[in-house]
Amino acid sequence: MAGSAGTPGTPRVLRAMNDRAALDLLLAHGPLTRTRIGKLTGLSKPTASQLLARLEAAGLVIATGTSEGRPGPNAQLYVVNPGAAYAAGLDVTPERILAAVADVTGRTVGEYELPTPGRRPAEPVVRQVTDALDGAVKEAGLAPDDIHRLVIGTPGAFDPNTGRLRYASHLPGWHTPSLLDELAAALPMPVEYENDVNLVAIAEQRLGAAQGHDDFVLLWNEGGLGAALVLGGRLHRGWTGGAGEVGFLPVPGAPLVRQVTKANSGGYQELAGSQAIPKLARELGIRPVPGGPYAEAAAALVKQAASHNEGPHRQLLKTYATGLATGLASLVSVLDPELVVLSGASLTAGGEPLRALVQAELEELAASRPRLVIGDVHEHPVLRGALESALAATRDEVFDTSR
Repeated sequence: MAGSAGTPGTPRVLRAMNDRAALDLLLAHGPLTRTRIGKLTGLSKPTASQLLARLEAAGLVIATGTSEGRPGPNAQLYVVNPGAAYAAGLDVTPERILAAVADVTGRTVGEYELPTPGRRPAEPVVRQVTDALDGAVKEAGLAPDDIHRLVIGTPGAFDPNTGRLRYASHLPGWHTPSLLDELAAALPMPVEYENDVNLVAIAEQRLGAAQGHDDFVLLWNEGGLGAALVLGGRLHRGWTGGAGEVGFLPVPGAPLVRQVTKANSGGYQELAGSQAIPKLARELGIRPVPGGPYAEAAAALVKQAASHNEGPHRQLLKTYATGLATGLASLVSVLDPELVVLSGASLTAGGEPLRALVQAELEELAASRPRLVIGDVHEHPVLRGALESALAATRDEVFDTSR
């Protein structure tokens, strides 16, 4: 009995596999000729021509000019059709919601920022989310129905067993039991939710310092201290979504914090979180200590300290590095990662001087010795990770020509 149209190995599935390979090559390498696509995929010229005709008819590729500067006649160039699909991402903090829309090639085509100050939201969360998304969609010149998928990044994580947000008591309005159902009813596209630090790890793995690495830890220090764990190429989220909430980790050098979820802090957060840096600066006699939000003050102090080779600024950097390495020692002893990526303003502001100090301290405190690097994705990394996550699912859906 002959196999069905969806059986692996049938012509339809093999064509779909070749189509997806060609689309991925066009995304990775930009405009390509039919001949170049044939060589990169191993397909004959007639098969490559049929493939391109098929993808062009489906609206997935478009012709864009011709090759120049080579012997012989100019050849037609092809690219992925940017308008074939769109995806959106949201980066949620207590202070604002940042929304963006990207076309299927990954180019951001619309952004919008919605301020959300105050302990009590002026508008319900569902209204905030839809307003932020609508702002980005309008900026892109699109309609909400044009968006194939949305990924929302928040502090903490939605417990897959209860649907409730955990580990983020500082995010007002996001803890009502019916929130996910209300958002699903209000939004016209599929929605996924992800921890903000996990999204930074996705951005670094797709675009930044963790490309090509399947086992790494990303340590984030900005508004809070957290980590993302990528094991065997996949994010490890844990039973309740709380894997990587390392701010709660008890560590030497900090008082033992009990009832950590009520305190929304723990030993590692108290020892090496952003809020500890202005306090340490005052203790060392550094003046003036910047005002404003402590995450911004911490980044400014760390950047200033990284430019000094001696004195209290150097002592601040060394003490901070020791605190960071103290918590990292526990992580690398359990996980044995190949790489540790340092991200978030309170880490990236220290640059190479801070990275080198943390590396040296970690080698004194842990048997495993992963390489430490500074993250490469600096502009809105949470939002970029949300877009990359949404785009991956969108491409899997839209690029599947076997259906």
